[in-house]
Amino acid sequence: MSKRDYYEVLGVAKNANEKELKSAFRKKAMECHPDRHPDDPGAEARFKELNEAYGILSDADKRSAYDRMGHKAFEQGGMGGGFQDFGDIFSQIFGGGGFADMFGGGGGGRRQQSGQRGSDLRYEIEISLEEAFAGKELDIKIPISEDCDRCDGMGAEPGATVDTCSTCGGAGRVRSQQGFFTMERACPTCGGQGEYVSDPCKGCDGAGQTRVETDLDVNIPAGVEDGTRIRLSGQGDAAPKRGGNGERGDLYIFVSVKPHELFERDGPHLYCRAPVPMTIAALGGEVEIPTIDGGRAKIKIPDGAQSGKRMRLRGKGMSVLRNNQRGDMYVELSVETPSGLNSAQRKLLEEFAREGGDQISPASKSFFDKAKNFWDNLVD
Repeated sequence: MSKRDYYEVLGVAKNANEKELKSAFRKKAMECHPDRHPDDPGAEARFKELNEAYGILSDADKRSAYDRMGHKAFEQGGMGGGFQDFGDIFSQIFGGGGFADMFGGGGGGRRQQSGQRGSDLRYEIEISLEEAFAGKELDIKIPISEDCDRCDGMGAEPGATVDTCSTCGGAGRVRSQQGFFTMERACPTCGGQGEYVSDPCKGCDGAGQTRVETDLDVNIPAGVEDGTRIRLSGQGDAAPKRGGNGERGDLYIFVSVKPHELFERDGPHLYCRAPVPMTIAALGGEVEIPTIDGGRAKIKIPDGAQSGKRMRLRGKGMSVLRNNQRGDMYVELSVETPSGLNSAQRKLLEEFAREGGDQISPASKSFFDKAKNFWDNLVD
């Protein structure tokens, strides 16, 4: 049979860049790896074809030759006469040792490795803006993997032996040669653990670890922002004893801050929109504004204040993380027009309007003068 076009095999256009080639290969390798299709006799051939295509197109010189001459460029030993080893390709694309590493060693088994580290954990909390300002001490409950008490983390029933796997010699993976390709997969005997347990522990089903709900005290520092990640070193899962007694993982606390009904935050600063009665805006006066620490601040409104005027309160904003300073608070005025007037109030305002004329509303007068000029110019 004639070979399929390499670009067609990867499902990419002929002008695909290196990133697109790698992404396409990763996706198709995950889909068609023989380990995922043990009952499909054609899976191995398709996988070889995929690796062959990527091995050529990912090499700039070989790709150039292929674009000029097609498959003939590699017949009779042309361009070096071969492709990369499967293991080399997977090490470049997936890291480590290939497909077995992508899925944790096949079926969840652990490959034996000196100093294997425990898993990191993630915990999400939501706090109020007031708590973000002041900081907060939290007591959380979180399930953490610990060594099984029954087997002391070894995964075997008391008295049972844990032996090095004779098939893989403790490596957790085996290789097989198929033509000029080398296939590497999780050891079928030990499931990738590198050890064989004759009598698995009944307390943990041979895993060596159990999930234990643990109480932890967490300090949320003052000034924390929405989306902050707090790392608690060594508070994650314990390292598996059958993987080399490595360090515990870490616990990452992800903090989200709830929206506030009065304040909006921008870094260390707070913004507040305050409605001001028309009379105070016109005559001047004082209004009280709440602050994030629960206090009150008086701001002086100058006579003739307009909507949108911004007042600054120094040091009344948020706490600054790991610093004893505070940001500022900005109050934006919104002049409130009276509504629901009774007849007496309406008469007073009508008299006020007659007495005031254009002089008390210069911005309005300027706008409508410009509008009149605009219309007059259209008529001309």
